Amino acid sequence: MFGPNSILDMARSALQAHQACIQVTGENLANVDTPGYARRAVTLTEAGAINYTPGQVGLGVKATEVVRYFDEMVERLYYDQAALSSRWDTTYASLQSVETMFNESDGYGISNAMSAFFNAWTKVSQNPKDFGTRQDLLNATTTFSSLLHQTDSDLSKLQQQADRMIAQDVDSANQLIKDIAEINRQLNLYDQPGSNNANSLYDQRTQKLRDLDQIMGINVIDNGKGNLTVTTKGGQPLVDGVEHYSLEFSAPKTGRSLTPTSNFDGEVCFEGNDNYEYTLECVDSGLVSNGAGAATFRVSLDGGRTWLEDENGQEKHFAARPQDGKIEIGDLTVWFGTADNPSTAANESDPLTPPTQAMSEGDRFTIIPKKNVYWVKNTSTKENITPLQYGNGAEDNRRLTSGTLAGLFNFRDGYVGGYQDKLDALSKSLVWEVNRLHSQGCGLEKFGNLEGAYSVAHDDRPLGEDSTGLVFGDKLQSGSSMFYVYNADTGLLVSGAALDWSDAPGIQNFDPSTHTMEDAAAAVNRSFGGYVTANIVNHQLRIVAKEGYQFAFGTDSTGLTAALGLNVYFQGSTAQDIAVSDKVGSNLNYMCAGRVNGAGEANEGDNTIALALGKLAGQDVNFSTLRNGSTSQTFSEYYNSLVGEVGADTAAAKYNYDFNNALATDLDQRQQQAMGVNIDEEMTNLIKFQHAYTAAAKLVTTADEMMQTLLSLKS
Repeated sequence: MFGPNSILDMARSALQAHQACIQVTGENLANVDTPGYARRAVTLTEAGAINYTPGQVGLGVKATEVVRYFDEMVERLYYDQAALSSRWDTTYASLQSVETMFNESDGYGISNAMSAFFNAWTKVSQNPKDFGTRQDLLNATTTFSSLLHQTDSDLSKLQQQADRMIAQDVDSANQLIKDIAEINRQLNLYDQPGSNNANSLYDQRTQKLRDLDQIMGINVIDNGKGNLTVTTKGGQPLVDGVEHYSLEFSAPKTGRSLTPTSNFDGEVCFEGNDNYEYTLECVDSGLVSNGAGAATFRVSLDGGRTWLEDENGQEKHFAARPQDGKIEIGDLTVWFGTADNPSTAANESDPLTPPTQAMSEGDRFTIIPKKNVYWVKNTSTKENITPLQYGNGAEDNRRLTSGTLAGLFNFRDGYVGGYQDKLDALSKSLVWEVNRLHSQGCGLEKFGNLEGAYSVAHDDRPLGEDSTGLVFGDKLQSGSSMFYVYNADTGLLVSGAALDWSDAPGIQNFDPSTHTMEDAAAAVNRSFGGYVTANIVNHQLRIVAKEGYQFAFGTDSTGLTAALGLNVYFQGSTAQDIAVSDKVGSNLNYMCAGRVNGAGEANEGDNTIALALGKLAGQDVNFSTLRNGSTSQTFSEYYNSLVGEVGADTAAAKYNYDFNNALATDLDQRQQQAMGVNIDEEMTNLIKFQHAYTAAAKLVTTADEMMQTLLSLKS
């Protein structure tokens, strides 16, 4: 039966319901600027009804739950675009620093220094004997090489900075992954859907998911409460309910994947540093040895999609060598040693021991020469998820492709690493082309002693062989090298001829596939042993004239003189170590402007070599990088293409950032329309709920008056 008491109950529930509405509205207003806060509202429902005459009568209102406004579909779309926006934002910001380094507009860049270098040679050709002109050339060379050093050093510093930022991101990601799993655990304890929604925990988890997405790009599968699964875009699980995994930023390492029938007991070993991940695949079975029948392998820089080719477009194959025959591939020195596996290794304590079992066709080995990021399942299971770009520009979708981590890795290896490779290619071609001409020239003073600027790893191996370790060994050709001996007092020619490379009498040409450093010393001693002595010191050729004699170099069709670093202008071979040779730097008389003529005379006014070096600026030469292959351009064209590439990359990164950021911003705005707090709307709600609360309080007063009336009738 209804009466004042039932009206009081109805008023009480109404007071409580609208008090909750006012409380939640106040919370919304208080958190209007709180990042990640989702607007909330109280769900009001009818408290029920009772059958009565003249019909059903309601029991009032009740507050059933506090709901959180949030669009799950928009959030999933936002993750994709926000991660890409974050990647390109990081890339663009980083590339702007590189663009500044290659800014040639102020007239003090590498391009102008290179032009000044070649112009200085032209001036030397106009006055070969002038010491001041020679000093100007030395100064121009020092400026040019210093700019190359500085640019390479600055690029390396940017890579180091990227490494530090990657380490910070990995630490932040691991903490976020751990926090998300902990929130899942709390949701399983406290969240009661429909009655006690843990909205605050959901807000915290959403914000941490967004932060994690900014770092690496994620996929999210939400089955309610704490049953949330988070994976990388490649599918590696990061959070699975209350379980979580981690990332690791690890030092360089190697790995192997053998065919099922392979018994190979070796592993790949390396020295050096490079920007690419190397994949080696055996193409011809055989043992690891220094012999002709050794196993051969090919090399890929994109996980096995494409393989390195030679200048003729043919796939390059390398011999599998042990530690004492290690070969050069790009910036790495590679060999095979015994695997550290007691079940297969003959001597597991010594990884440099040559393997005893044959390598099988299809056996694969991986070299990761830089610190990379790994997904860690457990201590024995780790998967490399560092971004990997294929030769056609596509990316490995099993690796990181978005977020700041992808941006930093692509910047460190793909962009900066590529620029360094091209800067090194410019330096190496410059050193070789200049030295190739200079080594066939003659300065104002002949040599009493001379030591080569380039060394080998093995004195007894052919100079053109990969395992010999001669920097310019691949430039050597069969042919002859002229050598001249002079009377030190009179300056007259004593003897001049091509070096004799035969043990038997007669002239035999040099053959890079046969002759060694020991043969080079023997050829000098065999040909001119009465005037000079050649020996090997620290794997470098050293020639010393006997008392009363001097020597000079002439026409060389082999490139041997330049490759060994004899009578050269430059030493070094990269942007990091290019420099004027010690011999020229200490005595400008050894700067070669002229050459020895057919009569064996070296005239001081001869400008043949200086003129050729000045003209070198306008000639096409070969430039080669491991990933991009070979091209033929002038030095200026090649460097300008590098500058243009930096500018194009920066512009492309900005475009990608603007595009993806616009999409991410639009999706975020759509989400904010659902979850964001609108002050005007909340103030309107506050007034509405305040009036409702006042009305409920009035109902209490009315019920009280009815009760007083009934009591007065009884009395």
